[in-house]
Amino acid sequence: MKIVCYGVRPIEEPYFHQLNRYNFELKLVSDFLSPANVTEAKGCDAVLVRGMCQCDAATLKPIADYGIKYLFTRSVGYNHIDMDLAKALKLMVARVPNYSPYAVAELALTLALQLFRHTNLATTQVAQGDFKVYPSLFSKELHRSTVGIVGMGKIGATEASLYKGLGAKVLGYDPYPSDMAKQFADFVELDELLAQSDIVSLHVPYFPGENDQMVDANFLGKMKKSAILINTARGELIDHEALLVALDSGQLESYGTDVVIDEPNTMGQAFSNISEIPDPINQELLKRYPRVLITPHMGAYTEPALEDMISISFQNFHEAFTTGQTENQII
Repeated sequence: MKIVCYGVRPIEEPYFHQLNRYNFELKLVSDFLSPANVTEAKGCDAVLVRGMCQCDAATLKPIADYGIKYLFTRSVGYNHIDMDLAKALKLMVARVPNYSPYAVAELALTLALQLFRHTNLATTQVAQGDFKVYPSLFSKELHRSTVGIVGMGKIGATEASLYKGLGAKVLGYDPYPSDMAKQFADFVELDELLAQSDIVSLHVPYFPGENDQMVDANFLGKMKKSAILINTARGELIDHEALLVALDSGQLESYGTDVVIDEPNTMGQAFSNISEIPDPINQELLKRYPRVLITPHMGAYTEPALEDMISISFQNFHEAFTTGQTENQII
């Protein structure tokens, strides 16, 4: 069986070959799936995409026309795929339901600690030859602070365990808390978590049309004044206009994120200056550095996470090819 895999970085190629225990014929394409390169799928039996790939009519219809029946994603989220169209085209869609939770949890912790201890500001000023210790570098200590984690699935619970190990008081909010999560956090209602937490970290799945912009002016207004907000979940969860107001008013001390809006036109691109970035909201966020830190959706960019994503994807294909279905099938 021949599989074309889109969005494969050069550093990832050896892992695809090493983990190919089913001996699939692999065609690795470095660029994300788009109308310009959809023809790479001709002659293949299946397609593997990732979160930045364009999976709409411009690509799904040609893929179906090529006789391909399998469109799988090596990501947890699948909002980059037009699911209604995929179903209409009779494409089987499957995903990777989870991967190393430490990948995203450690990045969320790193962003928070950079903002909490102002190391981003300090290293920037020292890189410019300024070794003074300014009042802006004054900090609290984590063991005397409270961290609130919204969404206590595997990633949220893992981040909670990391904070607990550092001595912080950890609060958690989740409608369905697991026994594992309860080991690392005290569960409270969302309003209480927001009011008490010095750092609030989001690990909430995005459901289009259901929790868009859940972090709005009301949410931000309930947060402890001068708290830090971390988002390694989805950009669509944030009302960015309200976020900018909260930052500028001092209600929110700082914001660290691995996700933004308009990701298909932003992530994976190299702009010569901020003004070239397509979405003005993202421009405004970057103008607020060092109080706003943005990373290029790199949360899953670790060796264990990559190994999990590839191995589970190959397992999905093996099950689909041999039995006609897979445990991680969406449609």
